[in-house]
Amino acid sequence: MNVHMTIVGPPGTRRITANLDAELLRKACAVTGEGITETLALGLEMVRRSAAASRARSLRGKLPLDLDLEASRERARR
Repeated sequence: MNVHMTIVGPPGTRRITANLDAELLRKACAVTGEGITETLALGLEMVRRSAAASRARSLRGKLPLDLDLEASRERARR
């Protein structure tokens, strides 16, 4: 029985090939102080967060809130 298995990294990871501007990659790695993989992961996380923040901003003024600000500012006295 011939079984071919390739282990490339931890479960849930993917090995990719990408053509990137060498100078941009060098500068990004210098900013993060990390290697290529870590720098790319950080960049992808920033893209994800930016999209989530954009979606949250699009809800501004669209959610009905009935708050009593004065009551919410009061602290329980000890």
